[in-house]
Amino acid sequence: MTNQTLILIQCRDAVGLVALIANTVAEHQLNIVTMREYVDEAANRFYVRIVCAGKANDNEQLAYDLTAALPQGATVTVNPPQQKRLAVLVTKEHHCLGDIIVRHFFGTLGAEVCCVAGNYNDLSTFTKRFGIPFHHVSHEGKSKEQFEAEIAHTLEPYQPDYVVLAKFMRILSPEFVARYPGRIINIHHSFLPAFIGANPYKQAHARGVKLIGATAHFVTNDLDEGPIIAQDIKPVNHSHTVKDMVRAGKEVEKSVLSKALALVIEDRVIITGNKTVVFE
Repeated sequence: MTNQTLILIQCRDAVGLVALIANTVAEHQLNIVTMREYVDEAANRFYVRIVCAGKANDNEQLAYDLTAALPQGATVTVNPPQQKRLAVLVTKEHHCLGDIIVRHFFGTLGAEVCCVAGNYNDLSTFTKRFGIPFHHVSHEGKSKEQFEAEIAHTLEPYQPDYVVLAKFMRILSPEFVARYPGRIINIHHSFLPAFIGANPYKQAHARGVKLIGATAHFVTNDLDEGPIIAQDIKPVNHSHTVKDMVRAGKEVEKSVLSKALALVIEDRVIITGNKTVVFE
């Protein structure tokens, strides 16, 4: 959005909101290029993502004028930072991290991977080959509080906009999640709530499932139940071995996480309660 203005709004629904917004934007000499809105009738909430040609002379004044024109309690964001900074947490699996780093290297991620931290050192060499700092923060012999304090201390200098759990196999405490509200993104297989625990693909194979899926979501205090950003599935059948299913699962996990990150990086996702409004 080199010469454009992006506006994100959520507020109580009311008659004439689109006209109010359009008039206010016009008063700032901006021309609306795209306007995608959604009304949650049950919650009486209005959401909109607007792209305008040209740069606003004063982002803060535009946000103030829009807020004043809209129902009380409106949330207005004008031109959020375009170059998001991502900190990635990993354990041992490389497929999601590899996809993120390769796209970062070729400039197609749309964000900067500022660091990678892992509770094992397995992915250190790979990460450093791309010039990205890797921090090994072991969980062994430490309480959850100690481990998470070290992770937080490690991430602090980088000031990430989002923390991406790229198959990070540790459950985060509410205290850690509270450090990054609405800013931690996780990817997991979509067998949940079925086949929980160890070896989900082995369990799924034994059950004869016909679909493998993945879900990318924001992390909340409810394990694997945060607002969903993106999901997808891949068909399998009786001829697939456990290894085949694992391979298929990793491919769909990479794809779903990639899509979710693109949506978040482009400011196309608005969190509302325990769900999301996604402007694709």
